[in-house]
Amino acid sequence: MHVCPWWLTYTFDNFLRRMLDPVDDALSKWVKPGMTVLDFGCGFGHYSIGAAQLVGKGGKVIAVDLQEKMLEIAMERAAKAGVDDIISPHKCGPLKIGYTGTVDFVVSGHVLHETPDLEGAFKEVFSVLKPGGGFYFTEPRMHVKDEFYRAELATAAKVGFKVTELPSVLLAYRAYLSK
Repeated sequence: MHVCPWWLTYTFDNFLRRMLDPVDDALSKWVKPGMTVLDFGCGFGHYSIGAAQLVGKGGKVIAVDLQEKMLEIAMERAAKAGVDDIISPHKCGPLKIGYTGTVDFVVSGHVLHETPDLEGAFKEVFSVLKPGGGFYFTEPRMHVKDEFYRAELATAAKVGFKVTELPSVLLAYRAYLSK
């Protein structure tokens, strides 16, 4: 299993990413005030923080990561952004999210290509989503090949997801799926 070292995250989760991949652009159509959102593979909290700003005080974000250091940095950044009271960190296992509740929406940024069991990952996401819930994932075009992205979409469909939207973005593959 390949896991991105926490310190390497500084090279791609920075001001440039926030400029080129604004969370509002990616999530505002889908994430609304009061929702519960799970950020699968939250890293330094790029999507967790943005989702927390969108769901507001009446909502909740579960920031999920395999690495404790990622969760620590995500929560430090959330505190600086003033949304740490909306975000709950959750350490997952290598093959299980381990969250027992259900959520309205799941976001996963640049993570699925690193999971050791792609179908298992989609099943885990499917299991935590409420009926009619949504799943947004993105993958870096410079790192993930087109055929792997197509395999991800096929695997998602096999698990039961329906493709809602596949927007064209310069530096990333993006997919919006529904349960």
